[in-house]
Amino acid sequence: MAAASLRSRIRGKNPINAYARRKFSELRLRTGIYRARIDAYLAFSRELLTDPRDVGAVCPSSPYLAQAMAAELRNVGDGLVVELGAGTGSITRALLQQGVAPERLILIERSAKLAVHLRKQFPFVRVIEGDARELNKLLGSDAKEVKAVVSGLPLRSMSAGVVSEIVQQLKQLLTGGGILIQFTYDLRPWSVCMDTTMRRERTRLVWKNLPPARVNTFVRATEAVQPVV
Repeated sequence: MAAASLRSRIRGKNPINAYARRKFSELRLRTGIYRARIDAYLAFSRELLTDPRDVGAVCPSSPYLAQAMAAELRNVGDGLVVELGAGTGSITRALLQQGVAPERLILIERSAKLAVHLRKQFPFVRVIEGDARELNKLLGSDAKEVKAVVSGLPLRSMSAGVVSEIVQQLKQLLTGGGILIQFTYDLRPWSVCMDTTMRRERTRLVWKNLPPARVNTFVRATEAVQPVV
């Protein structure tokens, strides 16, 4: 009995066993990441076939684009962060990795199927199924706590009327100093046209995306500013 116990302790301290357990854990982690990516691509593909105009892209946002958008929140501080058009969750994942606490993040997604996908992928993040044109109504009393909006909405594939409604919601939601991060597939630096109360602070290109994209960061001004056209 004592000999069996000794052999058990020796096996437990065997560096080969420790190495095997570590590699097995790494394999399980990689498998989980790959499975999540496959699920995301399948969800995206189904949505693209159903309503390509609403999707407004040929592929989900790359990790590089997602990380570039999330990095713009490094100095936001406290308050809620709202993600519009969360889709398959690539930007959501980058926001969480950037340090946005799950309880501070609210996802808005119009598609019922993608909303289900998001709840499965991020069980500790609040997901609201709804239209960005009713953003303040969807957020309710939480609207006054919002400090930043990260938008994955394909604004350039939407009608001018729909875009105007969404911008009005953002104006109502974001007070002076509030941040809006929006990406576009139009790479021209002068092509941005946002409301005169939104001042563009930074812009950067992300080439490692399909197609390449430009990330624009706007700050809500207390007074009207000259628009970028």
